[in-house]
Amino acid sequence: MPRRLYRPWRLIAAVLLLPLVLFAAYLGAASALMFWPAPGAAPAEPAAVEAYVLSNGIHTDYVFPVRSTTIDWSQLFSPSQARAVPADAEFIAIGWGDREFYLHTPTWADLTVSRALGALVGGNRALMHVSYLQRAQLRHGAYRLPLSQAQYAQLADYVRATLPAGRAVPVAGAHYGNGDAFYEAEGGYHLFETCNTWTGRGLRRADVTVSRWTPFDFNVVWHLQPATP
Repeated sequence: MPRRLYRPWRLIAAVLLLPLVLFAAYLGAASALMFWPAPGAAPAEPAAVEAYVLSNGIHTDYVFPVRSTTIDWSQLFSPSQARAVPADAEFIAIGWGDREFYLHTPTWADLTVSRALGALVGGNRALMHVSYLQRAQLRHGAYRLPLSQAQYAQLADYVRATLPAGRAVPVAGAHYGNGDAFYEAEGGYHLFETCNTWTGRGLRRADVTVSRWTPFDFNVVWHLQPATP
């Protein structure tokens, strides 16, 4: 190949390879940090509250009992703001994420490349997603979260601090099903501030052993034990 043509092809190859190199570095850093966790307090034995982290393989939520001596979540996230909460709902799942992604991707079949890239690039406001769950809904993807009352109180404060002025402001008409609702939230989603970094930060503040950086779900659950409620 003539030298005058060879150089442009090298530049094109470098441009095409750069995203792959950056993603490999991003994934490598996240994976390495799993083995250098932020140390937490000794697990509560027995745990003072039945709590979990719920993962679908990509996204993580906190799962707490609807009511306990620490907090009654139904007073903050009223069941009336959902379409029809099951009468036997024992738990509440709370997650944080990108507004556009949350509202327009109810299933993975609805995922588009432009929407995924838009979330990673950032610029969208965040939302909180709250679902009332029956115990049977925790049979898959649940990880036990052993918490003392003090740790649980810290997590509850963290969730409330993510709401504007600590108030749960529902997004009108936004639901995935009958038992859930969306709420306005502080912050914005981007490549280094994902739904899982939000979950992981709360765990670190509550003194739970977790990776120092949690962009992926596996960073959040690596140090937790799978559970079948």
